[in-house]
Amino acid sequence: MPNAASHKAAHAAFDPLVPLEEKTLRDIAATGVVRTFPKNTVLINEGDRSNSFFIIVSGRVRVYSSNPQGREFVIDFHGPGEYVGEMALDGSPRSASVNTVEPTTCAVVNHAQVREFLLEHPDFAEHLVRKLIHRIRVTTENVKSLALTDVYGRLARLLNILAPPGDGERVIPERMTQQEIADRIGASRDMISKLLKDLVAGGYLSVNDRTITLHKRLPSGW
Repeated sequence: MPNAASHKAAHAAFDPLVPLEEKTLRDIAATGVVRTFPKNTVLINEGDRSNSFFIIVSGRVRVYSSNPQGREFVIDFHGPGEYVGEMALDGSPRSASVNTVEPTTCAVVNHAQVREFLLEHPDFAEHLVRKLIHRIRVTTENVKSLALTDVYGRLARLLNILAPPGDGERVIPERMTQQEIADRIGASRDMISKLLKDLVAGGYLSVNDRTITLHKRLPSGW
């Protein structure tokens, strides 16, 4: 029977929040072409029919959706050990756009290669399934938040999600501009600026060079 340590390791390998292990990353990257993209390069266009699957080796990308008027809603950000493009494995058009937010290196793999890799590496198949389930849950929560929560509630939820767990001061590792925060919660930059200033004045948080530190529990309403 597997011991507790092996069970814990197996669970971690299947955890959708844990990036791919380095060996798995190298193996799947070896099946494709490694490319480096400058900041602000569009990797995927919403609505396109393409078969590229991007495994992020270094850098950071933004997943977003936009309307004909150019307004954008940011869905998520992904970094090293994560991947994007998996939603088109069924051959349907792309459901969202993806661009780089800093110079980014990716292994670009086509869907035929991904399917072959899935058959040969069941651990990766399990990781992909759990990742898809996790992303669906996140999307569902985002829709509920947009429909049922005011701007402050959405801001507080985002900050609490991004901050590491704990009871004392919590520093959000992801550095964000006010516009990036606004895009992620469907609000205006002016509203985010006002709320952050109010929270700073109340001693709830501080902002230094786009790094947000939570000093105490955020109030449930504002």
